[in-house]
Amino acid sequence: MSLKPWKTLSRTVRFTNPWWSYGYDDVEVPNGAKGEYHYVHSLGSACIVPVMADGSILLVKQFRYLGMKESLEFPCGAVKAGATHDSTAWHELAEETGYSAITLLEVGSFNPYNGVTDEICKVYLARDLRHVGATPDDTEEFELHQLPGAEVDRQIRDGEIWDGMSIAAWHLVRSKGLIAP
Repeated sequence: MSLKPWKTLSRTVRFTNPWWSYGYDDVEVPNGAKGEYHYVHSLGSACIVPVMADGSILLVKQFRYLGMKESLEFPCGAVKAGATHDSTAWHELAEETGYSAITLLEVGSFNPYNGVTDEICKVYLARDLRHVGATPDDTEEFELHQLPGAEVDRQIRDGEIWDGMSIAAWHLVRSKGLIAP
């Protein structure tokens, strides 16, 4: 059985910034009812799982305003107009960690919140890292952390790593056997 798609009657963009736009569509659902569907449109994002030469995993800690607390997570950023997922991955890795990778492998992708956004986050595994110096935005402050994979697992399990993008990225990398347990 195939589910019936919704019909878009009209589209309205209410607000746009460099990272996303907020809008709503007038829609008709399969039973004929009409309504509004509000959403965030995004060009996507890139999340990078950096692996150091010793096999440890490099994460960044930063303050997250909406949660009003610190968050340990993988480098990640929005695809801006004129950029690609790949170029965003290279840029975000260097900007947030101060490292560049010789090897950047696309591992998979996911939608972080498919009821609210059309964003597709592509996940990358970065290896053969070399220090190039960090260049964070004026609003960003990062603290680098290197953890063994088992410690990343533990911190996710115990809720210490609570960022959903990082948890999804870690699962994709781990499920493909790209990092040893």
